Amino acid sequence: MSHYNGSGYFSSTIPLSTAKATTPGVPDANVPATKPAALKRVVSGNALKELLAGGHASTQPKTPSKEDGEFRDYSHHEIARDVATIKNSVVMHLAATFLRTPSSTDSAHAYLASAFSVRDRLLQRWNLTNEYHDKIGAKRVYYMSLEFLIGRTFDNALLALGLRGEYANVLGDVGFRLEDVIDEERDAALGNGGLGRLAACYVDSMACSNYPGWGYGLRYKYGMFQQQIINGYQVEVPDCWLDSPNPWEFPRPDVTYPVKFYGHLVRDPDSSHRFKWESDVVYDAMAFDVPVPGYGTTNVGNIRLWSCKTNSLFDLNKFNAGDYQGATGGQVAAQILTDVLYPNDNTNEGKELRLRQEYLFCSATLQDILARFKRSGRPLSELPELAAIQLNDTHPTLGIPELMRLLLDEEGVAWDEAWDITTRTFAFTNHTVLPEAMEKWPVPMLDKILPRHMGIIYDINLYFLQSVEKQVPDDRDLLRRISIIEESNPQQVRMAYLACVGSHKVNGVAAIHSDIIKQSTFKDFVTVQGADKFINKTNGVSPRRWMNECNPDMSRLISEAVGDVSWINDLSKLSALESCVDDTDFRARWWDAKQKNKKRLADYILATTGIHVSPDALFDVQVKRIHEYKRQLMNILGVIHRYYRLKEMAPEERAKELHRVVIFAGKAAAGYWVAKQVIKLINAVAETVNNDEEIGDVLKVVFIPDYSVSAAEYIIPASDISQHISTAGTEASGTSNMKFVLNGGIILGTVDGANIEIGEEVGEDQIFFFGCLAHEVEDFRHYLRFHQPKPDHALQAAFDMIQRGTFGDAHIFQSLIDSIVRGGDVYLLSVDFPSYLVAHEAVEASYRKRDAWVTKSILSVARMAKFSSDRSIQEYAEEVWNIEPVPVQGCSI
Repeated sequence: MSHYNGSGYFSSTIPLSTAKATTPGVPDANVPATKPAALKRVVSGNALKELLAGGHASTQPKTPSKEDGEFRDYSHHEIARDVATIKNSVVMHLAATFLRTPSSTDSAHAYLASAFSVRDRLLQRWNLTNEYHDKIGAKRVYYMSLEFLIGRTFDNALLALGLRGEYANVLGDVGFRLEDVIDEERDAALGNGGLGRLAACYVDSMACSNYPGWGYGLRYKYGMFQQQIINGYQVEVPDCWLDSPNPWEFPRPDVTYPVKFYGHLVRDPDSSHRFKWESDVVYDAMAFDVPVPGYGTTNVGNIRLWSCKTNSLFDLNKFNAGDYQGATGGQVAAQILTDVLYPNDNTNEGKELRLRQEYLFCSATLQDILARFKRSGRPLSELPELAAIQLNDTHPTLGIPELMRLLLDEEGVAWDEAWDITTRTFAFTNHTVLPEAMEKWPVPMLDKILPRHMGIIYDINLYFLQSVEKQVPDDRDLLRRISIIEESNPQQVRMAYLACVGSHKVNGVAAIHSDIIKQSTFKDFVTVQGADKFINKTNGVSPRRWMNECNPDMSRLISEAVGDVSWINDLSKLSALESCVDDTDFRARWWDAKQKNKKRLADYILATTGIHVSPDALFDVQVKRIHEYKRQLMNILGVIHRYYRLKEMAPEERAKELHRVVIFAGKAAAGYWVAKQVIKLINAVAETVNNDEEIGDVLKVVFIPDYSVSAAEYIIPASDISQHISTAGTEASGTSNMKFVLNGGIILGTVDGANIEIGEEVGEDQIFFFGCLAHEVEDFRHYLRFHQPKPDHALQAAFDMIQRGTFGDAHIFQSLIDSIVRGGDVYLLSVDFPSYLVAHEAVEASYRKRDAWVTKSILSVARMAKFSSDRSIQEYAEEVWNIEPVPVQGCSI
């Protein structure tokens, strides 16, 4: 077991078996082991001197004997913003940090030097922000998320600091274009889909709105994976995003916590609820801080990420005995916990790795939050007055029993008080209605890996069911339905239920989603805990990232309409665009901005796929995680039907058709075979269509590999229509729909998730709806399960093209067809396909009327104020977290 004790070193006990005396180079199994003294991992010279002298940890790190005025002035006054100062900083980092000369500098090092220069400014603000919040005792929100899809930071930071022009000038002086330097940055591989991007938008909004808030997550060495497309198939390779220095993280070796696994429990004889957890498997979680710049404020937020390290020293005895793998085995076992986001859990080993990964995240985070609170000197009963913890989906739910463990076992708090503290501290956001996405852990596995937590969960469940039984007596079926422990074989811990029981608020992320979970998923909880606990908080997106940064030309038009740039932090001002909708010159420039974005995307597509597309075509986009319920399969079947129709036409008829580029992007989970087959079909169709000389530019199909935030910044501003076509009632909210509309695109979608609220805001004339409604889904599923009707003519035509081998070996794709015609068509593709094609016809008819289309585009953007993440965060702050904005004061930054 190891911990940093404030004296310059970590302590670590070497296992007995590794301390055997041996003849040099010759292992001797008969020599008895001698119990070693606790060895130290030394991190400072003073600690080493003390250790070698045989002393104990008696001295503390030395602190200044006085406060230096110049040091304080530097800390509390902004670094000068003039070009000369900036240039001096960049050149200093080029020469001193990266050992470059004018003749050896390249764009990669120009990026690194500029980024470290910007980081200097952000860290100055970071220190001031946290110093001020500590000084006034501000309540903080801690947003726990297993992923943060933050994208690239450099350009965002320049815009937040208001120094983009100055850095462009400096880089120009040393021979580089800012745009080329920006492109040197890799996306941070800390997330995958909408969950992680929402978390990134929310920490951005907390910073920009002056709310004291931190994100907490894990620092993945290889991300989820880098997606490559080989022979049309997705191939997963490590995303080595940390191979180059990462200017946007600050290592914190002084912030390290021990995290236990396995072991056994020893009951405290003086308390029935207090145990000592003994284990030989203890790892260290080390913090890395990622500053989050606030736009229009000096406030800087933070994302604290944990990296897993071994808590024992390199085993020199084993190494010298020739056991080289054994010498490093502990290091490898520890580091693997934070190597990969969402390790494939199709195996039992993969499931255990995920569980240990989630607990490492939760334990380190809760220890850190509690340590920060204890520095305030206030009693533990007041923790909810200084800390609000938001669980972003079920992945961080182990934080609930972990806080209970810390309070019960480490702090000696009685059960009832500990539970009161816990439930007043936590709130839970549910992100799904799909049963398979509701996280569960087998009881035997959880009991083996986290024996103390399993016991705490049993007690939480017992006391909860006892309270339910008092409230609703003689209803054993209710107790079975609402129990945290699912009585299956083996028993399962239902993490969504644990989160619900352990939180004071539970929210959905769109109006329809919140209604569905109250009527189905958490129906029984609503009955026993009251409807007031279950609320809606519709998602939002950051206008800094998803308009100001990614769409500068359209942003300038908005600023012109509003009169200044204040709309960037207040999207209600977008309504000023309505007064410009009849301005001929403004409309022309709006269209030109969209066409410029399409040209930029066309260049990106050529660079990444080798496919030539025309920016004059209609750009039809579906980019998101590949999943059956998101129905990329229906989209590509629609493309196949379009191809079938074009092939049936005479050349003169085909020449009259509207040109269309259909763009896909997204990753399938490594173990999700069906989704990976959909990617293969998309690429097979693209290969055939794009090489058909008869079709030419009338239809192009593109799959952009390795979808990321940076790719989205090219794609989203360029869309004419975007498809959000999940089966009604399956998409909790979605946020990509908001991003597309905010950038002047039009939605083609089902009546699902946030599509509904977007339609309400922008008006039904600005959205193309199709498909069945959520309340009709189960009836359709029941009918299809037992009747298997024949597909309509259009869908059958698409099937026939596949089965004739038009797109390669038909057997490869037969399972996808069978899932519709023989597998019950769970996601209702056959039901919605006819209305889907009708919606596409309506889109084409509308797009041909350019003036009407520009009107739709401008009005859509003008009415998107509701979907700012700033609005979402304000609602959470007021209705869930009970915190207020705290602008940093007392400095001249």
